[in-house]
Amino acid sequence: MDEALIDIGEVARQSGLAASALRFYERKGLIEAEGRNGLRRAYRPETLARLALIACARDAGFKLSEIADFLRARPSDARLRERMAAKEREVAERVAQLTRLRDSLRHAAVCEHDPLVECPEFKQALRRVPQG
Repeated sequence: MDEALIDIGEVARQSGLAASALRFYERKGLIEAEGRNGLRRAYRPETLARLALIACARDAGFKLSEIADFLRARPSDARLRERMAAKEREVAERVAQLTRLRDSLRHAAVCEHDPLVECPEFKQALRRVPQG
């Protein structure tokens, strides 16, 4: 086996994913084994960065099929660029929502109003958090 390749067990350990998840991602075309170490798959070190990107995208709400499209995207793919721009707007709104929630919780952690839920500043902050 090429010394630069990383065994599936080590990729699983470093990425925090089960080996079965790595094999599933491979079947979906998200990652690619570069070789074998006996019967075990081996991956290039860059696979760890790709797995981090996949995890980030999943956390942001992307479906695996969307991630696969993104990983294969070319600059000329106008339809995909439109979908990515729409997703960026969704992510930006979610970030804004979470920022408002964080600020509300930050205030609640130090607020002396009794009861806390009746604090005017806390109530105002909660009104700014969209229901969803």
